[in-house]
Amino acid sequence: MAANEWINGYLEAILDSGASAIEENKAGPGVNVRDRGHFNPTKYFVEEVVTGVDESDLHRTWIKVVATRNSRERSSRLENMCWRIWHLARKKKQLEWEDLQRLANRRWEREQGRKDVTEDMSEDLSEGEKGEVSAEAVSLDSPRKKFQRNSSNLEVWSDSNTEKKLYIILISLHGLVRGENMELGRDSDTGGQIKYVVELARALAKMPGVYRVDLFTRQVSSPEVDWSYGEPTEMLSTGADDADLGESSGAYIVRIPFGPRDKYLRKELLWPYIQEFVDGALAHILNMSKALGEQIGGGQPVWPYVIHGHYADAGDSAALLSGALNVPMVLTGHSLGRNKLEQLLKQGRQSKEDINSTYRIMRRIEAEELSLDAAELVITSTKQEIEEQWGLYDGFDVKLEKVLRARGRRGVNCHGRFMPRMAVIPPGMDFSNVVVQEDSAEGEGDLMALTNSEGSSPKAVPAIWSEVMRFLTNPHKPMILALSRPDPKKNITTLLKAFGECRPLRELANLTLIMGNRDDIDEMSGGNASVLITVLKLIDKYDLYGLVAFPKHHKQSDVPEIYRLAGKTKGVFINPAFIEPFGLTLIEAAAHGLPMVATKNGGPVDIHRALNNGLLVDPHDQQSIADALLKLVSEKNLWNECRRNGLRNIHLFSWPEHCRTYLTRVAACRMRHPQWKTDTPADELAADESLNDSLKDVLDMSLRLSIDGERTSLNETLDAAAAGNNSEVQDQVKRVMSKMKRSESGARDSDSDKKLTDTPSKYPMLRKRRKLIVIALDCYDDKGVPEKKMIQFIQEISKAIRSDQQIARHSGFALSTAMPMPELIEFLKSGNIKVNDFDALICSSGSELYYPGEDGKLCPDPDYASHIDYRWGLDGLKKTIWKLMNTPEGGKFGQSSNAIEEDVKSSNSHCLSYLIKDLSKAKRVDDMRQKLRMRGLRCHLMYCRNSTRMQVIPLLASRSQALRYLFVRWRLNVANMYVILGETGDTDYEEMISGTHKTLIMKGTVMKGSEELLRPTGSCLRDDIVPRDSPLVAYTKEGSKAEDIINTVRHLSAAGV
Repeated sequence: MAANEWINGYLEAILDSGASAIEENKAGPGVNVRDRGHFNPTKYFVEEVVTGVDESDLHRTWIKVVATRNSRERSSRLENMCWRIWHLARKKKQLEWEDLQRLANRRWEREQGRKDVTEDMSEDLSEGEKGEVSAEAVSLDSPRKKFQRNSSNLEVWSDSNTEKKLYIILISLHGLVRGENMELGRDSDTGGQIKYVVELARALAKMPGVYRVDLFTRQVSSPEVDWSYGEPTEMLSTGADDADLGESSGAYIVRIPFGPRDKYLRKELLWPYIQEFVDGALAHILNMSKALGEQIGGGQPVWPYVIHGHYADAGDSAALLSGALNVPMVLTGHSLGRNKLEQLLKQGRQSKEDINSTYRIMRRIEAEELSLDAAELVITSTKQEIEEQWGLYDGFDVKLEKVLRARGRRGVNCHGRFMPRMAVIPPGMDFSNVVVQEDSAEGEGDLMALTNSEGSSPKAVPAIWSEVMRFLTNPHKPMILALSRPDPKKNITTLLKAFGECRPLRELANLTLIMGNRDDIDEMSGGNASVLITVLKLIDKYDLYGLVAFPKHHKQSDVPEIYRLAGKTKGVFINPAFIEPFGLTLIEAAAHGLPMVATKNGGPVDIHRALNNGLLVDPHDQQSIADALLKLVSEKNLWNECRRNGLRNIHLFSWPEHCRTYLTRVAACRMRHPQWKTDTPADELAADESLNDSLKDVLDMSLRLSIDGERTSLNETLDAAAAGNNSEVQDQVKRVMSKMKRSESGARDSDSDKKLTDTPSKYPMLRKRRKLIVIALDCYDDKGVPEKKMIQFIQEISKAIRSDQQIARHSGFALSTAMPMPELIEFLKSGNIKVNDFDALICSSGSELYYPGEDGKLCPDPDYASHIDYRWGLDGLKKTIWKLMNTPEGGKFGQSSNAIEEDVKSSNSHCLSYLIKDLSKAKRVDDMRQKLRMRGLRCHLMYCRNSTRMQVIPLLASRSQALRYLFVRWRLNVANMYVILGETGDTDYEEMISGTHKTLIMKGTVMKGSEELLRPTGSCLRDDIVPRDSPLVAYTKEGSKAEDIINTVRHLSAAGV
C-alpha cells in the first residue's frame, strides 16, 4: 500500500483545490501549469495522476477509500473522484489506441499507393527495366552513393557569375522581423528562424550574380510592438562589393499589410489572411519587376528567379505566388506540423480535436502538403529531417522519390508523377564579427577587472558580462552556457536537474541560462511562464544561488559577447532540446571556440559529424547530460581538441558556403517564368489620340448589358457622354467614331459569338479597366444544369453597376464558372446575352481563359495553358482517379461499384470532368487529394455544379488564381476586383472569398452547393481559410435588386480604401 501513497497524496490535494474542475466526459487539453496567467493546482494534480497512474494502483486506492468509508462527506467525494480520474485514464488509453489505428491505416494507404504506382509505371517498361525499377523500389536505403554522384554533376555556382542579375524572394511571415536589434525570444514566434532569414537575405545579396533580395514579412502597426515593424521597407545591405550597384540592388525587408492592421497576431491566427498577403506581395513583385526591368532588364520585366517560403504559412503563400507568376518555388520547413502532431498525440494528453483547436495543426499540415506539391526543391538542415519528418507527409515518399528520380535520369515516362527534390544544406553563419582569441591572460584580466574591489579604474568590459556575473559567486569557474527561449521542448529543466544533482559538476562549473527577455513572468505566455517558474523552483530546491545566472534581458548584439565570456572561462555550450531541427546556436558557439554538448535528435547529429567538436546525449537521460558536461569541463585535453576541431571546420557553415550550395541547387531546378512580353505597343487609337481614361471607359460602356438583354446603342452612349462637354471633347468623340467605323468595315459573322479562333485579341479591352466585376454565382439544379435565374442575376448586377456612372466608367465584367466554354455560350445565348459583353470568361473551374476578340470572336489566352501546366499529369490522373473513385474502401474494382463516369463534353486538355453517378460513394476532396499525393500525382480537385460533377485541373490553376493571372498579365490589380458569390458554391468557394479583392455575397441566389464534399471531420476549420469578420466581405439581403447591389458595392469600395 506504500506504493500508493503518492496517488493518495495527489487525490487529497485535488480534493483540497476543488475537484469539481475535473470534467467527466472528455480528456481535457494538456495541462498548462499557468492557465491564462493563473495557476490551476487541480489541473496540475489531475494531470500527474492521469499520466503516471497504473489502473491497479488506482483501484487499490479506491478499495481503501471504500473500506474506510464513514459518514463524512469527504470520503464519499474521494471515492467518486477515484472513478472520475479512472475514466480520464481510460480516455487517455483510448486516444493512444486511436492513434495506433490511424498510423496503421496510413501505412496501409502508403503501401497501396506504392503498389498502384509500380503497376502503372511498369506497363511501358521492358522486362529488364522492370527489374531495375523493382530493385530501386526495394533497396532504397543504399543509393547514397548514387545520390552523391548525381549531386556532383551539378555545376557549382561560380564567383564569375557576375553577369547574372537575379531577383530572389524570401518569405517569412510570422514573428517580428527587423534587421537590427532583433527581439529574439520575445515570444515563441520570434526565434531562430527570424535570425536565419535575415542573415540569409544579407548573404545572398552579397553573392556574385544576385542583384536584389526581398524578404517579405507582415507589416505590424500595433502599439504592442515597436514602430519599426510598421515601416513598409527596411534596407538590410547593399549588393555584392565588387558589383555595379544599381538603384534597387541589395537586400530589403518588405512588410506587406495583411490581417488586422492594429494587432500583432501569433502565427496560429494568421491563416485566414494568407491570400490577402499573396495579393499584396504580388502587387509589390509586379512593381519591382517592372522597375528592375527598366534598370537592368532592357525594358523587359525581371521576374523573380525563385520564391523561397520559410515555414508552413510562407510555404502556402509561396505556392500561390509561384502559380500566379509561373516561377520556381523553394521550401524550408524549419519545424513541421505532422511531427508536432505525432508527438502531442503520443503524450496522450490531448485529443486530435483539442490539438487542432489550439495549434491550428491541420491547417498547418495542409499548407505543408500544398508546399510539397508546388516546390521544386525542399531545403533541410539534416538527413534525419528528410526521412523521419518529411517522410510523414502524403506528398513525399522517400522510396517513390528515388524511383522517379532514377526513371527521370533514364528518360522514362513517369506518367505525370512528381516528387520534390530534397537537399541538405547546413545553415550558414556570419563569421565576420567573430573574434576568437588564443589562450592568454587577457581573458583572466577582464574577469579580474569585474571582481577587483581595490582597483580604482577597472578595465572596461561588456555590460552583459557584468549582468551575468552578478549572479555568480565565483565567475572564474568554467561556464556551462544554454541559450534558448523558455519553451518546454527546449528541455531547460532537465539540464538544471542534471546540474543540481551532480555535485562534482556544481563544484567545478557555473551554469548560465539565457532564456530570452522578460519583464514580468505573470505577463508571459503559459508555456514560457511555466518553464521559468520551474527553473526558479529548481534553483531554490538544489540551493544553486551563486552557481546559476539567468539575466532578464539581453540584446541580440550581446550574444557574441556571451559566447566570448563562456570561452574565456573555458566553458561548454549545451543544447539539450528534445528535438532540435536546426541547431544554429551550436554553430555560433563553435565559431567562438566553445565545445558543445547537444541532443542526439535532429540537426546536431549532422553538425557534430561535420565539426567533431563535442558530445551528443539523450535529452531524456539526466545522468548522461551531467556526465558529458563533466567530461568536457574536467578533461582539458579533450576540451582543447574539441575547440580546435570546431574552429578548423567551421567554414563549412559560413554564409558564402551556404549560399554557393543554395544557388547551385536552385540553378538545377526547372526554370520557368511568364512567356509573354509586355512591350505591347499602343494601339492605333492611343497612338493617334491622347484620349483621357474617362472617355475610353464611356466607350467601353457600350458593351454593357441592359436588363432585357438589349445592347445599348453606341451612338447613344457617345452622344450622352458628349452632352454638356466642350467642343474639344466632341471633336475627339467624332474622331474616335470615324476610326471605329473604319476598323469595323468588312463583313462579320452573325454567329461569331459561338465560334473560337486561334488568333487572340492582342490588346483585349481588359487592359484598360481599373475595376473588374467578377460574377461567380454557382446556380445549378439537382442535375447540374445552370438555372435560368442566373441570367436574371447577371442582368441585375449589370444594371446595378451601370446605375453609378463613376463606378461604371472604370469597370469591366468577367464571368467565372465551372461550365466549359461551349455550354456557357449556349446558356448565355438562351438569355439573349452576348459573350463579348464580358471582358474575360474564366471557364471549367479556372482551367480555361477567354477574351472577346476585336471582331467579336472569342479568343483563348495564348499563354494561359502553358502558365498552368506545371506538374499536370493528365494520363496518370485519368487512370488513377477512375480506379480510386470506382473502387470502394478495402474492396476490389468492379462495375457495380462505379461512382463516376467521364464527362467528355466538359473535359479539355487541362480539365478532367466526371459525372457523379452515386453521390453516396463520392470521396471527399481532402481524402482524394491524400490518395493522389501518395501516388505522386499533383492536381486541384473539386466538386462543382451542385455536387453533380467532379473536375480535376492543374495544381496551381483555379478560379481565384485566374484572377491573379489577369493581374500579372494585364496589371489589373486584384484589389480592384469585386467577386460576386452566393452563400454557398463549389468546393473552391472558400478560395474565392479570401484575398484583397472585395467579395459581395448575394443571399438567396444559390440554394445548394458542393461544399459538404470538401473535407472530412477532423480536417482544418473554415475559420482557418476564410476571415470571420472582414471589411472586404459584404452581404446583400435576399431578393436584392440593382439599388441594393450598387449600395453594397459602394460600401465595399469605401471599406477597401
